[in-house]
Amino acid sequence: MADIETLGTDVLSAIAAVEDLGTLDEIRIAELGKKGRISGLMKQLGGMTPDQRQEMGPRLNALKTEVSKAIERRKMALEEAALDARLANERTDLSLPPLPEPVGALHPVMQVFEELAAIFGDMGFSVAEGPDIEDDWHNFTALNFPEGHPARETHDTFFFHPQLGDTPKVLRTHTSPVQIRTMMAQTPPIRIIAPGRVYRNDWDATHTPMFHQIEGLVIEKGVHMGHLKGCLIDFVKAFFEIDDVEARFRPHFFPFTEPSAEMDVKFTRKGDSIQVGSGDSWMEILGSGMVHPNVLRNCGIDPNEYQGFAFGLGVDRLAMLKYGMPDLRPYFEADAVWTRHYGFKPWTTPSVSGGLSE
Repeated sequence: MADIETLGTDVLSAIAAVEDLGTLDEIRIAELGKKGRISGLMKQLGGMTPDQRQEMGPRLNALKTEVSKAIERRKMALEEAALDARLANERTDLSLPPLPEPVGALHPVMQVFEELAAIFGDMGFSVAEGPDIEDDWHNFTALNFPEGHPARETHDTFFFHPQLGDTPKVLRTHTSPVQIRTMMAQTPPIRIIAPGRVYRNDWDATHTPMFHQIEGLVIEKGVHMGHLKGCLIDFVKAFFEIDDVEARFRPHFFPFTEPSAEMDVKFTRKGDSIQVGSGDSWMEILGSGMVHPNVLRNCGIDPNEYQGFAFGLGVDRLAMLKYGMPDLRPYFEADAVWTRHYGFKPWTTPSVSGGLSE
């Protein structure tokens, strides 16, 4: 066994001379690591006689403890020196003018998502999410879309090339598959909103191939159209921050709801701006209806026991209406000037009581 005192002197001298944390860690590994010199000596204790162990054991333990403490002391000294250097170099001259405000801003679509989550969260809804790539069953069949429905064609929907022996996957055309997944995974009562990106084969001033949608679903006992109308009227008043709204529900057709209705609200145009709530014109704002019994059965829910309603909103269009943006396409053009003009402070948190768009 090497001379312990000499080894200790050499190691402690090396530790004291170290000028950076990386080299210090290399010494720690070389001496105290699994293959280190001191660790190697400790392993030799097992092959010694009892008398030798009684002599060498305490000496090796003392050396190991001393080296460990020396490494720790040197580490603290180096860290303090590094901190002092940073404090000296990173001083802020408070007499200088303030830095310009950051260029980044929260995109209006994300702001509206936050506002919708605040409004429906205040009504007791939770947020549910699902995959953007869906199978035919979740996107169409479970939602009562019949074979041959136009939405199943390539002029409406983006299809993937099918895997061998499988039906082709699709980019989801709505967030309704999240409703299906939720109803299959949870036992009623259910009250969720499903925000996210959706995809359709369309492109013009008011349509984009990828856009944003939020859908709502309520499944409980005794739910009826009156609950649906009250929920949506309260939503419109909260979102547009108005005291009252004149609304109507027109009969419509959706495969997944029966009866179905589109909701219109009165509005008035003043110059380039639109004021929602009252006026002389009607504007369609969302689709809704009572969940079709076939959809409930497909998800394993008895429609004789539970009823529900659902609704869907185009988030991009809501942002246009509320914040006066005339064209959807700049939403996706990464224009910093447009974002600075229409964007929001990212640290604000919308709330129903404190204001949505403060």
